[in-house]
Amino acid sequence: MKDEDKSKEQLLRELQKANEDLRAELLQRRHAEEEHRSIERQLRQAQKLEAVGTLAGGIAHDFNNILTAIIASASLMQRNIDETSPLRRQLDRIFNACERATSLTQSILAYSRKQISKPVPNNLNQIIENINKLLARLIPENIEFNTSLADADLIIMADSGQIEQVLLNLAANSVDAMPAGGNLLIKTELAAHLEFHDADGFRKPGNYAILTVADSGAGMDAITRERVFEPFFTTKEVGKGSGLGLAMVYGIIRQHEGFINVSSEPGKGTSFTIYLPLLAPDWKEKNHPDIRPQQGGKETILLIEDDKDVRGLLKEMLGSFGYNVIEAVDGKDGVDKFLERQNEITLLLTDVMMPKKNGKEAYDEIKKIKENVKVIFISGYSAAATAELLEEQLNYMAKPVSPRDLLAKIREVLDK
Repeated sequence: MKDEDKSKEQLLRELQKANEDLRAELLQRRHAEEEHRSIERQLRQAQKLEAVGTLAGGIAHDFNNILTAIIASASLMQRNIDETSPLRRQLDRIFNACERATSLTQSILAYSRKQISKPVPNNLNQIIENINKLLARLIPENIEFNTSLADADLIIMADSGQIEQVLLNLAANSVDAMPAGGNLLIKTELAAHLEFHDADGFRKPGNYAILTVADSGAGMDAITRERVFEPFFTTKEVGKGSGLGLAMVYGIIRQHEGFINVSSEPGKGTSFTIYLPLLAPDWKEKNHPDIRPQQGGKETILLIEDDKDVRGLLKEMLGSFGYNVIEAVDGKDGVDKFLERQNEITLLLTDVMMPKKNGKEAYDEIKKIKENVKVIFISGYSAAATAELLEEQLNYMAKPVSPRDLLAKIREVLDK
């Protein structure tokens, strides 16, 4: 009887173990399925973001072409108007509006992660003032929005469009954390002789501009704080966040040789503190503004551009400075025109993305005919579309391009 009891106990243990093993296997499968579904969601979200990025890049391209036409037209008008004319003030307003629109297209390209970074000396306070009105429109009325800017100019080497994107992303993050309202503060300070250690162990002593974006929202726990800059990590509901906004912020700040820290506790709000290196006091001596007079020439330029308005205005502008301009409507037409008049042409001025043949394909074909042909590429598209040009260190200018910059670049390339 005892042997029979032992046999039953052993059988029961075996059944319990088998049950536990089965339960563990089912739990493991469930975890695997959840992980698989999570990866699928992330992939779908990434595909959505890529599609939106492609759309944004296309919109920016068309907008940059429109801006190029506006700037070229205004520049032609400016040449024919006396400096004392009251119309000069209206033209200045057009140029200022074009600058703001240019900054907007850079922000669109930043969202699509396809912008080319163009850092120049910038006053951080001025960047914030420029985007302040846009931020005020985006922030709901139940959130009190304030800025507190340092008295001193904070001159940093920065791409203003990318810094604006950082501010937009952080502000949007704060708004999401305060659905019932609250306070949002953007603050700048000067930190002299700061020896800074960040979470990644980087150490770079020096003078810094400190940018703080602080809110009184829900805050984050320690686990969320640690993962907040990870790509695809989000605490928002499915479909309400890509998990790339703060990852993009982190990447932009690192690209600017800066550091970013986050301080947050549940129920006590969140504060992002960004440290950006200040330029040395003698930065003006090292960064002379281009005050050279606009120079023309007598050379023949093959202008390859598929946008009719941009092509016509660029031809008129270059012609007014003495250049002989041959027009081509796309890459294929450009190659044909070059074959017809190759002995006259000294420079190719070509768009990048065009039907039939793009600018790079046309250039490669023309180079086989005339190996030492000189070229300048101009484009309203993104860094992704022009990466090959940059890798080959070819002359490239991003639309919208000012007549002064274009004329200076043409002379620089022709005079080499």
